[in-house]
Parts: sequence; C-alpha cells; structure tokens
Amino acid sequence: MDSQEFKKNPIPDYEQLFQEAEEHERSKKTNAIPRMLVKQNLLSIVISALLYIIKSAAFWAIPLVTSEIINIVTRNDPNMTPKLIVCAVTLAILILQNYPLHIIYSKHIDKRLRNLGAGLRNTLIRKLQHLSVTYHKEIESGKIQSKFMRDIESIELLCNQFVKSLIPNILHAVVAIAIAATRSGIVTIFFLIVIPVNVLLIQFFRTPMRSSNHNFRKESENISSKVSDMLDMIPVTKAHGLEDEEIATLEAIIDSLRNKGLIVDRINAQFGSITWIISQLMSIVCLFFTAYLAMNGKIEVGDIVLYQSYFINISNSISNIINIYPQITKGMDSINSVSEIVLSNEVENNSGKIRLRYVHGTVQFDNVSYRYPKASDDMIKDFSLNVEPGECIAFVGASGSGKSTIMNMIIGFMQPTRGSLIIDGKPIEYLNLSDYRHFISVVPQNCVMFCGTIRENITYALKNISEERLREVVHLSNIDEFTDKLPKGLDTEVGENGANLSGGQKQRISIARALIRDPKILILDEATSALDNISEYHVQQAINHLTKGRTTFIVAHRLSTIRNADKIVVMENGRCIEVGTYSELIEKRGKFYELKNLNDVVDK
Repeated sequence: MDSQEFKKNPIPDYEQLFQEAEEHERSKKTNAIPRMLVKQNLLSIVISALLYIIKSAAFWAIPLVTSEIINIVTRNDPNMTPKLIVCAVTLAILILQNYPLHIIYSKHIDKRLRNLGAGLRNTLIRKLQHLSVTYHKEIESGKIQSKFMRDIESIELLCNQFVKSLIPNILHAVVAIAIAATRSGIVTIFFLIVIPVNVLLIQFFRTPMRSSNHNFRKESENISSKVSDMLDMIPVTKAHGLEDEEIATLEAIIDSLRNKGLIVDRINAQFGSITWIISQLMSIVCLFFTAYLAMNGKIEVGDIVLYQSYFINISNSISNIINIYPQITKGMDSINSVSEIVLSNEVENNSGKIRLRYVHGTVQFDNVSYRYPKASDDMIKDFSLNVEPGECIAFVGASGSGKSTIMNMIIGFMQPTRGSLIIDGKPIEYLNLSDYRHFISVVPQNCVMFCGTIRENITYALKNISEERLREVVHLSNIDEFTDKLPKGLDTEVGENGANLSGGQKQRISIARALIRDPKILILDEATSALDNISEYHVQQAINHLTKGRTTFIVAHRLSTIRNADKIVVMENGRCIEVGTYSELIEKRGKFYELKNLNDVVDK
C-alpha cells in the first residue's frame, strides 16, 4: 500500500473505544466492546446483510420450487410444462447471480474484517509504546506476545464468526420462518418451539465454557512467558548442565496446558453432541407432524418437503449459532485479556506539556528523592547536583547505590517523588518527554541489536542520513577497524541480538547509533564494564569522540575510564557522599579512594 492509499484508508486506533466501553461496563452494561463495534460498523453490517439475502435467494427458493413442482405433478395441472419451465428458469437465474454478488459481498466484508484486525494490533502496539518502563518491567514479554498473537486472533475469529456465521444463520432462520408463516400458521408455531429449547441449552453450558476458556488462556500466557525465559536462559542452562531440569519444568507446564485444553475440548464436545441430538430429534418430529397434516388435508403433499427443508434449515442455523458459542466465549475472554493492556493507566501523559525545540544540557537535581512503587524506603535520598552544558559527570558506587535510578530520572522514565529535577530551567514533569528525548542518547551496558545490517542498526529510525555523515560516525566510533575486514562491510548482517558480533563490536555500534543522532545529553551506562582490555580501548576511543561538546552522564565500573570527568559523584545507599574531580577525590582518600584501590586489585 503506497502513502496516498494509506492516507485514504488509515489503520484505526481503538483505544478510545475500549475506554468508552469500560465506562459502559462500570454502569453494569456488560460486553460493551462488541456492542460498540457493531454500532460503529452498523451501516456496513446492514449492507452486508442485504447482499447476503440477495445472493442466497436460491437457497430459499429451491424448497419452494421443489414443493411447487411436486404439487404441479400430483395435481396433473394442464399447464404443467410451461410452469415447470418457469420454475427451471427462475432457479437458474437465482443460482447464477450468486457468483457476482458473492464476490461483492466477500470484498465488502473481508476488507472490514482485515481492517479490524489491523486496528486491534495497531492499538496494542501504540499502547505498548506509550506505557511506562515500569509497566514493561512488571509484565513478562511472553504474556504480551500471547496477547498480541493468540488473543487478537481470537477476537478476529469472533468478529469473523459474527459477520460470516452468526448474521447469515440468523437471516436463514428468520427468512425460513417468515416464508412458513405466509403458508401455515400451525407449522410456524411448531418451528418457533425449537428456539427456546436451544436457548436453554446455551444457558446450561455458558458458565463452564467461560470458565474453561479463561483458565486455558491464562495457562497459554504462562507457557509463552516460560518459553521466552527458557530461550534467554539457554546459554546459562547448558553451561550448568541443567537441560533436564528445564525440560522437566516446561513439561509440567505443558502438561497443565494440555489438561486445561482437554477440559475445554470435553465441554465443547458435550455441547456439540447434545446440540446435534436435539436438532435431529426435532427434525424427525417435524417430518411426522407435517405428514400428519398432509394426511388430513391441511397441507399439500409437496409442502411436506417444503416444511421439512425449512425446518432443517432453521434447526441447522440455530445449531450453527449454538456451535459458534464456544468461539464467542473464547473471543470475549480475549477481549478482556487485550483490555488489560489497552486500559492500563501507566502511561506518560505529554498532553499540554512544554515542547522543547532545543536542549542546552543544563541539569539540576534539587533535593531529589525517589521511592519505587510499593517500596518502604527511598531509593534516592535528598540528592542535589548542578550540571552545566557540556560537562561530563561520572557516577560510581556499589550495585544498588542508586546510579541507574538517577539515569532513569534524567531520561524521564521515573519522576522524583520529592524534590525537583530541572532541565534547562524547566521541571522535567512539565516537559513533553517524547520531544525531550529526541535530544538524548543512551549507550547501555547490554547493547540492544535487532536483526538487520550494521548500517540499519546504526541509523535505526533515522531517514535521509548521508553516506558521508554515516562514514564519519563509523570512523569516530572506531567501527571501521572491523567493518573494513568484512566482505559486506556495513551491510553485514548482525544476527539475532547481534550474535555475529563481539561485545566490543556491538558496543561500538551502540555508540555510533548515539553519535549519529548528535544528542545534547548523553548517558553511558557502564558501557565498558563487560569488555576485555583490547575491546575497552577501542570503545573508550569511541566514547572520547562521543562525549565532546555534550552534557554527559557516565555510570562507571572501571574507575580508570573516568579520569577526565569534570565531576565524579560517589553514591552509597541512595545518597551522594562525595563529589569532585578524579585528583581531588584521590587526594581526599575517602570512599572513592577505597573504590579505586579495590578496582585496581580486581583489574589485576
């Protein structure tokens, strides 16, 4: 689809519909989302219903024509031949018109169903991008994948069944009853008896179906999460010879999923079998009932075929409606599952906030404290620091001292619970964080690589980057040291998670990704901690180019890499206990001096 066509047919976003539906459900109006989707697409549904009635005319006409032919023959009608020709021509026309109208009907329906599926996925992707980092840390990626794939497929199938099965079967039953009503009132009453019988059957199976589908979905999410963890842990598992233990753990979960699936299958099988038995018994009763009416002259002999055909049609339509009930139940549960993400309130609200056109890089912490949700104590305690544009600030301290939390506050992932974090004279809570982050680059300890080329990983989400600018960045990041030796150079595939590259190579690509964005604020989170000495040298050279002229925050593991920092902040238990240059802190012989000596011992 080109850009012009996309503008005419944009992918819908259903978040507002989910929110409105939640308000309806709070007012005791259940199943609001399906009803609102129907309301939103009512005109399209009406058009599709009309198209279906016209294209299916032959289906209802065949019993009528068959009955009429039998009656003509049994009556020895003198105009038998002309009437039989009229019947044949009528049937031929009705049958042949099915093809063009079915194509129109399918195109009309399929386009809207595909649009709905795309809209649901689009809504989920948009919401996931807007949810906070804290939310993503608390929910397993496997569960998100299950919701994105399995649950949206179930919702798509629910909508498909509604449009292509539920509505057509209702139309079949209504039209058959209407035709019967024009010919015999007593037979019509008999036809209507079948409806409450099947409604009672649905009510009987409703609760166990809903419960079993809910349990099966939850177990499916659980196994998706466990499999995702298993794949991440394979190197550790194999290194410790724990393959059998992992297999046993997953087997137990798979067995639980199988058992819950068998419960769903058993209930669906019972439901389907009982439905079929009732349908067949009612059909036999109809046959003998209409035969009795014909014997007593209430109806013609040919009408036995007519009413039997229509009754089977009605019975099958109702059976089909009942048989899709398990899928409806599954789809409704999947709607609830997707709603858990779409209706989450853990989002960044940038509406009405200051949109920055430029960032100078002044950062001020004014008695900042931060406490994680549900924690009993502050992680950061009364932290104050003034940073001028272009300064390089290094943070050191033991694990859990609060270094990464401060970095996350600078990025805007976390907001101070007390005190103020001020960027260029403006409190960060007043800034449009999406705009602000365009002026930030982060080089994490664990580099994130996606499947693609080195070039694509460097220019991620950027357009119109000149080859000259790219080559400059590649040189400054020391990437050409290894890409010049590769047959495809920058167009070399990195593999999944950068599997084809070393740690130092991935780190330099991550630095190039930051450098090509020309950030005003740069965050380096232990960028050399996991590297060998040679790789560290190359990465450190790249970092030296990267930090020039930018406000830089470095979380340091190797203290020798921060000799040139303008300020070194020593953290302990969430507090700043020392601040100074490298030489000042060494001369002071305080906590930093102890860390430096310990670091030297470890490096040796």
